Amino acid sequence: MTTKKTKEESEGITAYSVKTKTKNVPMVDPVIDIKSGRYIATGKDKDGNKMAAILGKAKAEEHVKAGNAKKGSGWE
Repeated sequence: MTTKKTKEESEGITAYSVKTKTKNVPMVDPVIDIKSGRYIATGKDKDGNKMAAILGKAKAEEHVKAGNAKKGSGWE
């Protein structure tokens, strides 16, 4: 049985870039931290602008398992 991957799973974590005002910008080398029970992915875009995205627990664990992101602080 083949499972269909979503756009986010195949490309990694995407976020909104405040500086360039564009949506779905891929993060380069994201790190997922757990702060106050929330999963926050932080990274940079291809131009070096800082970005952040809030994820659910399931999505955060999927990205770490797939190798799209690294575990940061707060993980057990």
